[in-house]
Amino acid sequence: MLAIVAVAGSAGLVVAANRTVDTIQRVAEVTPVLSPSNPNIENYLLVGSDSRANADPTSPDAGGIGTADEVTGSRSDTIMVLRLDKSDDTASILSIPRDLWIADDGSRVNAAFNKGAANLVETITTADELQIPIQHYVEVDFSGFKGLVDALGGVEVCFENPTRDVNTGLNVPEPGCPTLSGVEALAYARSRHYEELIDGEWQEDPTSDLGRTKRQRDFVNRSIQAALEKIKADPFASGRLIEAIGGSINVDADLDPLQAVDRLRSAVGGGIVTYSLPVVGKTIKGNAVLIPGEGADAVLDYFRGVSDTPPATSS
Repeated sequence: MLAIVAVAGSAGLVVAANRTVDTIQRVAEVTPVLSPSNPNIENYLLVGSDSRANADPTSPDAGGIGTADEVTGSRSDTIMVLRLDKSDDTASILSIPRDLWIADDGSRVNAAFNKGAANLVETITTADELQIPIQHYVEVDFSGFKGLVDALGGVEVCFENPTRDVNTGLNVPEPGCPTLSGVEALAYARSRHYEELIDGEWQEDPTSDLGRTKRQRDFVNRSIQAALEKIKADPFASGRLIEAIGGSINVDADLDPLQAVDRLRSAVGGGIVTYSLPVVGKTIKGNAVLIPGEGADAVLDYFRGVSDTPPATSS
């Protein structure tokens, strides 16, 4: 979500921004495992956490999500790498499937977060399956995600058919392009059992988590454009967008949020090029998991900074 926050920076709102920076929590533990600065690229590990620490018990989705007492700790609900190219000031995002198998750990990549943010960063940077350098860490919880979407006035998403997910509460009764509220957007972004009513029958998306990450990348781009349009119409909206997320975001100790916002704002202005990691399904030790497939090296090398040539764009 830092990519969305980036478009909200405004020199005229430094006071509001500084006040928000003071509320941002620092994750000092990740500093020792972050990668050295790279002259060509800067990578941000973006983690959507399912932490209920800031959950509002009066929220309409409180019953489905649960409270911090009911669902303790936190797990990685979304893992993305935001690549900032310093040479041409562009930005790209790579989704990392939660079910990607990490051989050395003997588990899926999302399990790495269970041992802490530093362990996840170290896994992304050193695991043979990824080896992506990470210069900065940004984590947003459920509450921050909903707050940001609501501060935008909602985000428009288009549906070809009636759509639902009984697990997350997603319910779109008619085809069209409704504007999703924070609660609705979270139900959409979290959906792994995404169903569409086609020819009178509910059909679940067979791609499961891969389909979910594809929808998440589309949602990020839509949110960016919504933020840009909002700020063009109301320059003071940037302050509200920044403040909406301040208390629900965790970043590494060395990250200067205001500098990052300034650096990323122009890069995301034209939208973000999104990539999915080519993977194939495999059963390992009885677990249905994913491993890198054909074309994965080209995508990974781009985010590793080994190659300056972008791979073929994927949706």
